[in-house]
Amino acid sequence: MDIIDVSKISERKAEDLLKKPAFDEVELSPKIREANRKLYGKDMTAKEIVDMIVDDVRNDGDKAVQKYTKLIDRTDLNPYEFLVTDSEYEDAKKNADSAVVKALEKAAENVRRYHEEQKPESWMSYRSHGSILGQSLVPLDKVGIYVPGGTAAYPSSVLMNAIPASVAGVGEIVMMCPPKNGKINPYVLIAAKIAGVSRIYKIGGAQAIAALAFGTETIPRVDKIAGPGNIFVTLAKKAVYGHVDIDMLAGPSEILIVADDSADPVYTAADMLSQAEHDVLASSIVITDSAKLAEKVAKEAEKQLQQLPREGIARASIERNGKIVIAEDIMQAVRLANISAPEHMELLVRQPFQLLPYITHAGAVFLGAYSPEPLGDYMAGPSHVLPTGGTARCYSVLNVETFMKRTSIISYTQPALMEAADDIICLAEAEGLQAHANAIKIRK
Repeated sequence: MDIIDVSKISERKAEDLLKKPAFDEVELSPKIREANRKLYGKDMTAKEIVDMIVDDVRNDGDKAVQKYTKLIDRTDLNPYEFLVTDSEYEDAKKNADSAVVKALEKAAENVRRYHEEQKPESWMSYRSHGSILGQSLVPLDKVGIYVPGGTAAYPSSVLMNAIPASVAGVGEIVMMCPPKNGKINPYVLIAAKIAGVSRIYKIGGAQAIAALAFGTETIPRVDKIAGPGNIFVTLAKKAVYGHVDIDMLAGPSEILIVADDSADPVYTAADMLSQAEHDVLASSIVITDSAKLAEKVAKEAEKQLQQLPREGIARASIERNGKIVIAEDIMQAVRLANISAPEHMELLVRQPFQLLPYITHAGAVFLGAYSPEPLGDYMAGPSHVLPTGGTARCYSVLNVETFMKRTSIISYTQPALMEAADDIICLAEAEGLQAHANAIKIRK
């Protein structure tokens, strides 16, 4: 893992080191490229593969979904077996550990309570001459939720996606999750029931996104698709955007920790590794004004790595994307952190709330030694579906409004319109839109 002393390089170079490639610039690993060659008979980029799958599903519907589910997930399902049945739910409950179910229920309660408080309201305001202006907030009719399930199962992601949609009042929540050995993890199914998911399909990857965007004989078309996934899922979301809305284009997980000399190196290293174990492409960065802390964190990370069941993934992530940056002072650390615009930002400093007003670009901010990132992943309440790859500069965390749309309301009386008429006519004629002007003139 690199330790970079900003005092020995230019700040511009430090900024460049902290910037992450866009999700579609990430190179596929040799292992994935080889697997793709075997699947498709030639060397193809991720985008080429996704475009092919999306086009096939759009044109051939269930037939294409079935083909790619068999090809990629090694699961041969008849289209009428895509949908999870009641008996599969019952089997999930029988095989579930009650302690895990209770933890999911507690987490769901926290997530629901937080998002209930977040829910916006419609409004109307009376103006001059009895005119009325307002805004109506309406839930989407039908949304699709994507939940990863290839290398690991994420019931927490079900809660973090589906509960905000449920609170928003979405009419139907359709969930897609790739099967493993033909089945979906029991806790994912249980979480879906807890969260209010309407129906679940055992479909993953780009074919799941295309099916949600265009609909098939057995899968309904939705208005919006939300939820994280791998590069193929993300590229598919980009490909179907416009035919359907999406929440964001999410890439690999990331954490950035701003730490001063009061930070515990054991906590700091553990929090770095909490993201590194997700994916070899995950990013874990510490920016500190303490050279001593930097050395201690690097040593502690190596020590903890050796104890992780997913050591191979976490080590590859740390070696490729792990960095410890030594800043000149804590405010420079904050400036660099904002440039990185991370998915998760931790403030492991003496007075975290004093720094909070200076944090302008982060998906979620965790303040203090006892607010580690996994707290947000599982239990605190805010959704853990967050912008990545520096897009926290312009994207928001998934929230209730993700699943709602705003409609403007305008009602003028005759006196109110007459007061504005000449200005409207003037502006319409200046733009060369005479019919617009006439629509006002005939009412005078």
